[in-house]
Amino acid sequence: MSDFKMETKCVQSGWTPKKGEPRVLPIYQSTTFKYDTSDQMGRLFDLEDSGYFYTRLQNPTNDAVAAKICDMEGGVAAMLTSSGQAANFYAIMNICEAGDHIVCSSALYGGTYNLFAHTIRKMGVEATFVDPEVSPEELDAAFRENTKAVFGETISNPSLDVLDFDKFVKAAHEHGVPMIVDNTFATPINCRPFEWGVDIVTHSTTKYMDGHATCVGGAIVDSGNFDWEAQGDKFACLTQPDETYHGIIYTEKFGKGAYITKATAQLMRDLGSIQSPENAFLLNIGLETLHLRVPRHCENALKAAKFLQNHEKVAWVHYPELEGDKNHELAKKYLPNGSCGVLTFGLKGGREASIQMMDSLKMIAIVTHVADARSCVLHPASHTHRQMNDQELMEAGVQPDLIRFSVGIENADDIIADLEQALENL
Repeated sequence: MSDFKMETKCVQSGWTPKKGEPRVLPIYQSTTFKYDTSDQMGRLFDLEDSGYFYTRLQNPTNDAVAAKICDMEGGVAAMLTSSGQAANFYAIMNICEAGDHIVCSSALYGGTYNLFAHTIRKMGVEATFVDPEVSPEELDAAFRENTKAVFGETISNPSLDVLDFDKFVKAAHEHGVPMIVDNTFATPINCRPFEWGVDIVTHSTTKYMDGHATCVGGAIVDSGNFDWEAQGDKFACLTQPDETYHGIIYTEKFGKGAYITKATAQLMRDLGSIQSPENAFLLNIGLETLHLRVPRHCENALKAAKFLQNHEKVAWVHYPELEGDKNHELAKKYLPNGSCGVLTFGLKGGREASIQMMDSLKMIAIVTHVADARSCVLHPASHTHRQMNDQELMEAGVQPDLIRFSVGIENADDIIADLEQALENL
């Protein structure tokens, strides 16, 4: 971890060229890497030496960008994945197997909810979902003997609930399991979960980190703070020999790098959800301006939220930075510099009015995306969360009339003018 301030980390971390090397991080667009002897290659396959031999496992471009994100979050090791979904899947399955259990905040992105509620359940891993406002006693009751992790989102998508780190981290650690948090919406600009005791952070780099809607990707960062050996029986996958690598014990051989090394050496080896070097290169360009863009997103979102809050046709607005919002106090505690550029709102005419208003927008686009430079809207109940039934929608904090509004970095007056003319058409 460097001693740079965050702004400098965004620009400088990860790639330090030597004499005569490219000033800008290059794209190592190669599947394979050459060695002089068979023994050299063999030692790489045995995890005896570090280096590159096949891009499915590691690539210099990807590693440089992962190192930057790691530095920004204040972790010890990180890896890139092909998507945020892959990052969340790997983060859980790196320490879980059939017969295990996880505890999750119910306020999750629809794809993540479906992943944990249905897909990994078919693999034998069961999830218990709890309301983010759950009492400590109710949260404690959700744990079982076979619980292996707790999962939540710093700012949930799209319900915008701010996770109470203190409550969830305390429960996780009292039960001897790591706290895993998806920090996509806040980004390390507005929140560094490790400073609140979180153990592992994931990202959909597709969102603010890329910032331009050019490439899909994900990342996992390990704080290095969870003591796997203290819970050795529970996490035998890290503390007992791995026969697929001649009996290597990850915690003994790799120390604080054990978790990410195992995720790379096992899961990426066998499942191959890699981020392409070209996507990593584009991601790095986005990261270089993250510290400039995120404050503008938050500034514009607050202006838009206040406009909507005062409009006669708007039934409700949810944005953590608004005075009176149910998450405002948590936002002040955990996100004092700003939350994100996403807000939600509903109209007095209900679901149909919400859809009509979205269809009347001119500059603000309807897209299946969120958190890039351009303003956009989505109706989660009809789009990202349409696989959920009504009960699951409500558990995830998604009301039928909810419009997810991702406020871009355009001029705030132009954004508000487009909202105004669309509302006039109702």
